[in-house]
Amino acid sequence: MIRGEFEDAGEQSPETLRRAYETRLSETVESVGVDRAVDETPLNRDRITALLDGASPDIELTEAAAILALDEDRPHADTIAADARDILLMGMTTAVLDVETLASGIDGQLEPKEIQQKVEGRFPMTVAEYALLHQFIAQREG
Repeated sequence: MIRGEFEDAGEQSPETLRRAYETRLSETVESVGVDRAVDETPLNRDRITALLDGASPDIELTEAAAILALDEDRPHADTIAADARDILLMGMTTAVLDVETLASGIDGQLEPKEIQQKVEGRFPMTVAEYALLHQFIAQREG
């Protein structure tokens, strides 16, 4: 999700990668405080608390970007989300993957049109979906 921070994405399972993303999100919330995370992101207290408790709540990529952007050393949330989608797009280019091949490679968990819309940012993508796509693409790149 963050360029340069998950170089081994292709070597992990999608679930392990999702948990790594959630750990990074939890660390950010812990460093800035729950109140600030609730006040400055689209997530309510229950979802923030669930994240901190390791419950893996459904979090969209844009919501995750909003959490990461709370760290003053990181760019704006829109930049983080766009960069995350760019990682997928560039990975697809490098691995010579089209959306049909990608959909087949993830056992049809997402339809090709759905993948395209999510990667382009025209349709919301959850952190779990991002991990699924990122892991498969990174595995094919390597």
